[in-house]
Amino acid sequence: MAVNEYRGGRGTPRSSAFSDDASGKAAFHAGGQIYEEDIRSRLHRDLKTRQISMIALGGALGTGLLINTGPYLAESGPVSMLIGYAMVGVLCYAVMSGMGEMAAWLPIASGFTGFANRFVDPALGFALGWNYWFKYIITTPNNIIASTLVIKYWFNKEGYDGPWSSPALYVAILLIIIVFINYFGVGIFGEFEFWLSSAKVLIMLGLIIFTLVLAIKGRPNQAGGFQYWVNPGAFAPYLAKGSWGKFLGFWNVLSSAVFSFLGAELVGVTVGEAQNPRKAVPKAVKMTFFRIVFFYIVLIFLLGLTVPYNSPQLLSANNISDKTVSAEASPFVVAAMLAGVKAVPDIINICLLVFTFSAANSDLYIATRTLYSISVEGNAPRIFSRTNDRGVPIYALGASSSFCLLAFISVDLGSFKTFQYFASLVTIFGILTWVSILTSHIFFVRARRMQQIQDTQLAYISPFGIGGSMAALIFACTILFFNGFTCFSRDPSTGERFRWRTFIVNYIGVVIFAAMVAGYKIFMRTKIWGSAEADLFTGKKKIDEDENEFLASEKKKEEGSKKSVALRVYKYTLGNFF
Repeated sequence: MAVNEYRGGRGTPRSSAFSDDASGKAAFHAGGQIYEEDIRSRLHRDLKTRQISMIALGGALGTGLLINTGPYLAESGPVSMLIGYAMVGVLCYAVMSGMGEMAAWLPIASGFTGFANRFVDPALGFALGWNYWFKYIITTPNNIIASTLVIKYWFNKEGYDGPWSSPALYVAILLIIIVFINYFGVGIFGEFEFWLSSAKVLIMLGLIIFTLVLAIKGRPNQAGGFQYWVNPGAFAPYLAKGSWGKFLGFWNVLSSAVFSFLGAELVGVTVGEAQNPRKAVPKAVKMTFFRIVFFYIVLIFLLGLTVPYNSPQLLSANNISDKTVSAEASPFVVAAMLAGVKAVPDIINICLLVFTFSAANSDLYIATRTLYSISVEGNAPRIFSRTNDRGVPIYALGASSSFCLLAFISVDLGSFKTFQYFASLVTIFGILTWVSILTSHIFFVRARRMQQIQDTQLAYISPFGIGGSMAALIFACTILFFNGFTCFSRDPSTGERFRWRTFIVNYIGVVIFAAMVAGYKIFMRTKIWGSAEADLFTGKKKIDEDENEFLASEKKKEEGSKKSVALRVYKYTLGNFF
């Protein structure tokens, strides 16, 4: 089954004289915005609900949680980190809920870039699409490099430096694998990611059990519990002494925790290929809340009980994390070392390999579908919207894959550090994406109220409402504005009072994003859509027909065959969650 994409506009006035929906609601066909079917630009709705739910669950479970929590535990303390991650977790859930409401109403293949184009301003859709693509053509080779460094850990451990330890060899192998997974259709990709995400979930469960045991048992000759919250303390001062330093430590977590949750919006990219989006999207959004509470909050809470923020081993691991990706850099390995458990580093390294490989695979998928979305919206050459008989945007995949070759020039540690520096420059686009999604949701709610779409007509409604999205937008913008506060503090190693390099890294993304919005707006003369002008219906009728056709075929299959005992057990147990 295929989805036929909405053709993006460029500031053309819209009217609501006609209907594209069987219920007779207003649609927009004026100014060339008539829905058209293009057989050469079809995506296939082959992603199952269980696949999307598990992808959502494992989407943001990555090296950020296994490694990056170490430096922030040392700089901010366990309670600052716990509160910071909880607050950003609520922000992430608000973003996902807003996106879920829009996607459940209109699951178009261009996802949230299409929402920004239709509901807010084509200029915002243009900037959001290109910046999101740019982010992922950088993070894909970055995660391939991270995977090779994880593999290199075992060679370094054994002292082997032969030809089989060459990072370039494993870059080539990993690149071939992820390109093939993405080439053979979204159904293959979805199944791979389902099992990779399942493995990530099992890894997280194992870490929770492991740290829970350590927290209860404690270190040799020491009691467990909350002892590290007392000595050295619950809050660590950062860049200053006293209460101000502790507040800066807390804010330091806020400005970094955002990037640990990035990736949850992957669901918004998949909606155009979901078999049953109005069931899959709400389920995936609920999984986001489950992941935030159960994995991030619980695991960070337990980590703070097992590792003191002033531990010499933790500081040593943080120094390693600045140079490479391996088990030696993980705070969970530090927790095991303090407890006298020796087998954990190899296990953590296996976990890291699963995480980095899954991240590289999904990053290439996101980059490909984002370039496809930009193309069908008319903001990139039309060739990138062309799909093969499997529904894969083959030219978009080729263009996005070509940037993965950058991994070959960054296989040694020195250039990897340089590449990470460049990658950190574009990660600011992650929170700009959240800002854009929240803005789109606010405009969407206003538009649907103006166009008399009742809450009962929506498959999913954000529990936060328009007020929650406004509050989340203010919070996200505050984090964005103060993201580079450390630039104005004295660098203890160099003595610099203003870290201009860090300042550029933290804010140039905002400047580029704003310039793209302003430039497109001036050049194309676009306008901000009013509530009565926002296009909520173009293409919806065809999407509804496809969904009804799918549901009818599924019902026929169920009536004609009996489910196995294993499938029935799954449906009424794990199926309720995944």
